[in-house]
This record gives sequence, structure tokens and C-alpha cells, in this order.
Amino acid sequence: MPTKIVIKKNTWFDSVSLMSVSTKANKLPGVEQAVVAMATEMNKGVLHNLGLLTPELAEAKNGDLMIVIKGEAANDETLAAIEALFTRKESAGSHEARYATIASAKAHRPDANLAVISVNGTFAAREARQALENDLNVMLFSDNVSLDDELALKQLAHQKGLLMMGPDCGTAIINGAGLCFANAVRRGSIGIVGASGTGSQELSVRIHEFGGGVSQLIGTGGRDLSEKIGGLMMLDAIAMLEADENTQAIVLISKPPAPAVAEKVLARARACRKPVIACFLGRNAPPADEDGLQFARGTKEAALKAVLLTGIKQESLDLHPLNWPLIEEVRARLTPQQKYIRGLFCGGTLCDEAMFAALEKYDDVYSNIQPDPAKRLSDINVSQAHTFLDFGDDDFTHGRPHPMLDPSNRITRLLQEARDPEVAVIVMDLRARFWRT
Repeated sequence: MPTKIVIKKNTWFDSVSLMSVSTKANKLPGVEQAVVAMATEMNKGVLHNLGLLTPELAEAKNGDLMIVIKGEAANDETLAAIEALFTRKESAGSHEARYATIASAKAHRPDANLAVISVNGTFAAREARQALENDLNVMLFSDNVSLDDELALKQLAHQKGLLMMGPDCGTAIINGAGLCFANAVRRGSIGIVGASGTGSQELSVRIHEFGGGVSQLIGTGGRDLSEKIGGLMMLDAIAMLEADENTQAIVLISKPPAPAVAEKVLARARACRKPVIACFLGRNAPPADEDGLQFARGTKEAALKAVLLTGIKQESLDLHPLNWPLIEEVRARLTPQQKYIRGLFCGGTLCDEAMFAALEKYDDVYSNIQPDPAKRLSDINVSQAHTFLDFGDDDFTHGRPHPMLDPSNRITRLLQEARDPEVAVIVMDLRARFWRT
């Protein structure tokens, strides 16, 4: 089958744009397979699995653009059609303003106070710093930003009294406006500070489902509660929500935090004038509740405790108990060979919740985000025993869109796991959301 390969040196496009171009390229006449992607190791692995990786492609650098066309139409004409997808001008009816720099945008829009940034991680810190220096709060969607850069940015934001949400921050609701992966939930009196995007999504939706509402949802980025960053953004966000007259109760949510940082954040929560619920995921059971500070093991419990604090009565709620008869009916159909669970998640928090639930019963639980190094997958493409995968982790998203935008990687893995005769259950999350900037 004819194949045409083009490598454009030092040519970068964001993963969402490339996903759109790839989708359209694969619909061109005579194209059996088209891959338009940055030359990251992850994307080279995809080409290898498709049998399309050549020595030339293997040598390409992260900042190079790969265009690979397979099919009867693997020719210059199809290449020109694909390249035109990058340069196609907006429709005549578009009036969207475009600016070369954040500084020029701020000069033209002096009333703006928030910048949402999604660029290559190599340049993300520079753009975020420029936004902060122009007195803009920042939501940094980009990942692959160094810890040193993240620390410097959050220290600058703290000095200026600004929000520095991220890097790798995918969810926020500020004054009722949903940003990036936000859900349509009612406004209310519960403030959320999340070091987990999908965890914050799940929490906000549960609060809405239980009859409550969200005043603000401030994302921090998943590494905020690491030793290096020290919870800088979460601490500042607690103070902001404490001062917010529309917030009655505060919920903190994070993937497993560094112990010392968790204690620092909890000490601030104890001093808060408003009630706080902390949901810090991990294998250990949460501590006992205290005056003004409650603990939750998962998002459902955290949402329930939050709405009860705002006056909603538990007896009025549908808590969705498990359907045990149905579970037993399905279990009876399994063969003796089917014994393993495979979790394929978009959301890191939901992956954590499922993984820690499995660890309560099984020892042989593996993951790309397992806190136990001995149970980290040596090859993320090959499952072992009970395996739980976070497809939103950097392992899977380097040079690719988040799986909520491009589910192809997860679909491929779903088919792989479905063919495994030892798999009994496949667990997945379905993340409905807006994409807003």
C-alpha cells in the first residue's frame, strides 16, 4: 500500500488542532490511514503499532510535525489538501479578535482579568508569566511544565494576589462561567478547590444532583499538593473562598497529596471561619471529623457532606444504592477464567477511587498512577492482573489531546481488553462536559 511521509522541522501545533486535522485527513478520498501529529515518543509508538514508523520518523524531534498518509491517495495532491487544513481561513462571518501576544491583548482589552492558556509545554511558563505580569489571573491548561516553573509562577501569583490555576488545570467555574472542562451545574453556596480536574467535575455534578450549587470552582493543577509546590494555590484559594460572601462551605479535593503538605493545608482549613470538607484520596481511611473540618473518602461522600452543611436534608436524597441482584446475575455468567478487572479512565480521580477500592480486596492491582512503585506498570500498553489506567496522565497525553477530546487511544485499549479471556469486568468513566474558553 503506498505511503507518503513528510516531516516538517520545528513546526508546532497544539494537540487539539492536530486532532481536528487528522480527523478531516482520514476522510479524504483514497486515504486508508492518515496521522498528523507532533513527533513525540507517544505518537511514534502509535505509528509503530500501525506499522508506519520508519527510521526517518523515529529520528524526528518533539518539535517536528509528522504527516503520514497511507492509501491509494498517498500523493502530493492529498498532502496539499492536508496542509490546506492548517491554513484555511475563518468564515467571513467571524469577528473574533486575534492578538500576537498576551500583552497586546491586554492593551486592547484593559478590562480583562483572566487568561486561559493552552500552548506547548515548552512555552507555557513564559506565556503564563507574561499574563501574571499583566495582572491577569491564569488558567494554564498546558501540561509538561517543569515543577521549578510551576513554583515560580505560583509564587509570583501569590505576591500579586492572583489565581495561578495549573499547569495541567482542566476545570474551573469562576463567577458562574465554566472554563475548559466544566459542567453545567447550578450556582449555589459551595466553593470547591480542586487539585484534580475530573475530581472537581464529579464533585460539582454530585453537588448539583443532591440539590446544592457551586459558588466557585478553583482548579490548582494536579501537582499543587506535592512537596515541591507546597499547596500554594490551594492555600490561596481557601483564603479567597473564605472572603467570598457567596460561599457558605468549602470542599477541598486532591489526588494523594504529600503528607506534610496535606497537614499544612488541613491546618489552614481548621483556621478557616467557614466549614471545610477535605477529600484527599488515598489507601488509608480518612481521619475522624472535627469541629469545622470534615473528611470524605470519595467524591460522593464529600458532596453529600457539603450539601448537608447548606441545609439540605439527607432523607430527601436519592443516594443510588448498588443493585446487588443485578450484580449477582452478571457474576453468575462469568467463566472461571474471567477473574480480572480492567479500569480505563479519562479522569485521574475516578481512576484513583476505583484503584483504591480494588486495593481493599486485592493485592495484585497495577496502574500507571500506582503510588507503590512495585505495582507501577512497566509497559503502559500491557495490562497486568487488575489494571487501572488514567488516560489523562502525561504517560498518555504527551503530544496528544486529552482523552475527553480524543477517545481513540482509549477505544483501542477497550477492544484490546475485551479480547482478553481473563478479563471479567471493564470499568470506564464517561465525562460529559462543555469545552469553554
